[in-house]
Amino acid sequence: MSIPVVDFGAYSLSEKDVTDEQMSKLSKELKTAFAEVGFVFLLNTGITPEEVDRVMDISKKFFLQPDELKRPFSRTTFANSPNHGWVSMEAERLNPRRPGDLKESFNTASLHPDIKWPSGAVSEFREIQTSFFRRCTELSLRLLRVMAHILDLDPEVFLSAHRLIGTDENATTLRSLYYPPVNSEKVKEGQVRCGEHSDYGTFTLLFQSSEGLQVRARSGEFICAPIVPGAVLINIADLLQRWTSDQFISVLHRVLLPPAGDSRTRQSLAFFMQPDNEALITCCDGSNKYPPVTSRNYLIERYSQTYGQS
Repeated sequence: MSIPVVDFGAYSLSEKDVTDEQMSKLSKELKTAFAEVGFVFLLNTGITPEEVDRVMDISKKFFLQPDELKRPFSRTTFANSPNHGWVSMEAERLNPRRPGDLKESFNTASLHPDIKWPSGAVSEFREIQTSFFRRCTELSLRLLRVMAHILDLDPEVFLSAHRLIGTDENATTLRSLYYPPVNSEKVKEGQVRCGEHSDYGTFTLLFQSSEGLQVRARSGEFICAPIVPGAVLINIADLLQRWTSDQFISVLHRVLLPPAGDSRTRQSLAFFMQPDNEALITCCDGSNKYPPVTSRNYLIERYSQTYGQS
């Protein structure tokens, strides 16, 4: 298995619209990727490497600060947006059967004007993160239109369930992820940088600084996802698999430890597209293959597994 690469230039963020012919071509190329692999690289989306580097640079400055400077921005300290904020090392177990993941992150989940943000040495943090959040949102809405076209659905079936992105009524999240050097003497048995998991919501946009991600093929083996310069890696998430009655598939992926002696860090940016909290996800083909569930309730269930909370 290999992850397909598709040119999205016809519907790039620099293009105002897409023709029917271009939409049909994109749909045909993406259909197989979503139905058989669950992942695809998109080229020429309109999001530039310079934009990605800017977010990674300011994020790394934040992560390299002492924990006492990051702690005031911890996840769950924001009453109206419980997923917003900093997540410390080993706080997550994306595979609950493993020890805590060897990574930390900052979640941008709310654009509410009153929410507090890191400042001081990272004074541009808020502007850079929120600007990139909006760019990812715009690209994601275009992707939803293509997905609806693939399934021969009215785009509003998907778009109407993603009206509140950036508010406290939608959990769409931009995660800046930082994987520090690994001290092999302190690693617990079975511990990895990011445990095996599938994503929770609609789909994910992933931007990577280096290799390390592995994706499970249908054979059950994990394959290494390459770095495709300038591309965005897209993967289907759980709620969209339910929504499409398994026409699109959400597959497991992970980040293992680097080889012994490799002390490099790793960074990535993951934009998790999520339906509005109260959106009721039902099978779009009317099959009732999965019971209806709200986006909020499904997230609460998955977070309880990841963070060991009930």
